[in-house]
Amino acid sequence: MRHPILVTLCLGGAVALSGCQRPGSDAEVTRAIADVNVIDEANLNDIMLTVGDPDEAVAYFRRASKSQPDRIDLKRGLGKALVRARKAPEAARVFAEILDSDEATDEDRVDLADAHIRAGDWAKAERVLDTIPPTFETYKRYRLEAMVADSNEEWDRADSFYETAVSLTTKPSGVLNNWGYSKLTRGDFAGAERLFTEALTYDDKLFTAKNNLVLARGAQRKYDLPIIAMTQTERAQLLHTLALSAIKQGDVQTGSALLKEAIDTHPQHFEAAVRALRALEGGVSAG
Repeated sequence: MRHPILVTLCLGGAVALSGCQRPGSDAEVTRAIADVNVIDEANLNDIMLTVGDPDEAVAYFRRASKSQPDRIDLKRGLGKALVRARKAPEAARVFAEILDSDEATDEDRVDLADAHIRAGDWAKAERVLDTIPPTFETYKRYRLEAMVADSNEEWDRADSFYETAVSLTTKPSGVLNNWGYSKLTRGDFAGAERLFTEALTYDDKLFTAKNNLVLARGAQRKYDLPIIAMTQTERAQLLHTLALSAIKQGDVQTGSALLKEAIDTHPQHFEAAVRALRALEGGVSAG
C-alpha cells in the first residue's frame, strides 16, 4: 500500500523527483531551482524584447540592470528595449557603456552603429562600423554598411553591401525595399521597380514597398497599377500616390482621373484625395 504514495511523491515535480533519486542533496535542489529561474528569466527577457510594450520593456530592463549592474546581458536588453521605444540617443549611450566592458562583442558594435543611425548621427555610425573586422559578416552589419554608404552617395559600395545583406537573410524584403529606395533617389527608376517588386515576393503585405513601387512606375510614366496583392483601401492609397506622381510630372488630366478613381475606390471618405482633387480643379479653373 505504500508504493502508490511513494510514486505520487516522486512525480510531484522535477525537483521532487531529483530528491527521490538522491535523498539529502540540498545543494542539488538549490541548483535545480536556480536553473529553472534562469530559464524563466531568459524567456521573460525574450518576451519583453519582442512582444512586450516597449516602454514597459525599458522599465523592466532598467530595474534589472540597476539591481544587477554587472550583468552585461541586462544592459544589452536595456539598449535594445530603448531602440524599440524609439529612444535611440539613450540606447546609443547604453551600448557605448557596454563597449567599455571586457565582455563587449562585435555584435554590440553593430547595435551601437544602429542606434547612432536611428539618432541621425551618421558620422558616428560610420566610425563604429569601421572598427568591426571584415570577418564579422552578419545581415545587420551589411545592411547598416549599405545605409551609411548611401548617405555618403557611394553608390557602388552601397550596391555591394546591399547585395551581401540580401544574401545573408531569408527575409530580405526590408533591405530590398531600402535598396530600391536608394535606386529611386539616384534616378534609376527601372532598377528601383525591379527591387520593390522582388521585395514584395518575400512579403506581399509590405505597404511601403507597394507605395515605393508605384512611385518608381509613376516616375517612368507608367500610370497603371502593378499586378500585386492589395486590399481595397491600399488600392485607393496607391492610386492617390500615382495621381500625385502624374501631377508632379505635368500629366494633370491623368492625375485628375486617378484622384477620382482613388476617391471612388476607397471604402470610406478619402479626405486626402478629395483635398488634392479640389486643389487641382481650383488651380485648373484659375488658370
